[in-house]
Amino acid sequence: MDDLDENTDETLARFRFDPLVLARLRTSLADSAGASFAGRLDGEVGLPLAGDLTDLPSLDSAEGRELAALGREALASGEVGVVVLAGGMATRFGGVVKAVVEVVPGQSFLRLKLADIEHAAAAAGSRVPVLLLASHATSDVLRRAVADSVFPRAPVEILEQSVTLRLTPGGELFREDGGRPSPCATGHGDLLPTLRASGALARFRRAGGRMLLVSNVDNLAATLDPRVLGAHCRGHQAVTVEIVPKLPGDRGGIPARVGGHLQIVEEFRLPAGFDSARVPFFNTNTFVFDAEALDRDFDLDWFLVRRKVDGAEVVQSERLLGQVTALLPTQFLVVPRQGREGRFLPVKDREELQMRMPEILDLLRALGISVGASA
Repeated sequence: MDDLDENTDETLARFRFDPLVLARLRTSLADSAGASFAGRLDGEVGLPLAGDLTDLPSLDSAEGRELAALGREALASGEVGVVVLAGGMATRFGGVVKAVVEVVPGQSFLRLKLADIEHAAAAAGSRVPVLLLASHATSDVLRRAVADSVFPRAPVEILEQSVTLRLTPGGELFREDGGRPSPCATGHGDLLPTLRASGALARFRRAGGRMLLVSNVDNLAATLDPRVLGAHCRGHQAVTVEIVPKLPGDRGGIPARVGGHLQIVEEFRLPAGFDSARVPFFNTNTFVFDAEALDRDFDLDWFLVRRKVDGAEVVQSERLLGQVTALLPTQFLVVPRQGREGRFLPVKDREELQMRMPEILDLLRALGISVGASA
């Protein structure tokens, strides 16, 4: 580590590099069993039971209106904040930071998310602070994007997640073209320590904040819906996680019982022979958290991830936010995936953006968001 260039040294210092994480990755690569990293689960893994899941009631139902009233009360009282996950490595849109990619003329993913939050805050007569999780690859771009924000009721604070370095499969530092080491973000599970390390969680709580809605920047359907806030309040759990009916091709986390405890489990951790298709639901990575419950240390697992960079195989370390459902009492909220009340419309790359454009335009019209040039 003594031969790092000045720019890499500055990045590691700014973004809370932990050399112990890198050492652990090296140890795991030297151990053919990968014992230093979490792998497949041992013990009994089972399906959700009847009564484990809660359906989000429709907008026009009596229960839906009751939950919306609860959520609007929380908004009006200044108890709600929003976390937008906009970290990662800025690779899926051709090296452009996804948050600032134009979805419709003049409106990026980030601006559309902020417009929704501004609208909900205005309707409640309140302000809703926004915490924008950035990585070393996205932070500077995001700072420029929010410098002249036109959303006064949705003030933005940027949080910088930690960084680590990629290794070769043999355990050496991976070097990109030009010989520089290759920094990488540590996964959205890094939100939890970042909230505390930045002081943002403490400031939010001191200001009267009680709950945080968390969603990916590319999921425009994960709006600040008062019904979801109301469902979280009524559920009386530290966490509410939104799940949707699973479709063929979905890969990621599913709700499953591990040792009798329902939690989000990534498919790569399921025991050999467990058919994930038997679980007809899928994790959206949208949560509501009690802020107080987040104000503690979490021993999330580190996962060894293999990727391709410039055609070469690399390994890196990541933590996943869904694992918090194994550590905190959680309500599993089944929400519509598509349609007028759909809440899961992820966009991973430009091809998917074009494919989903009709759904996105319908969503924006339903939210009353202009699809013309920016204001």
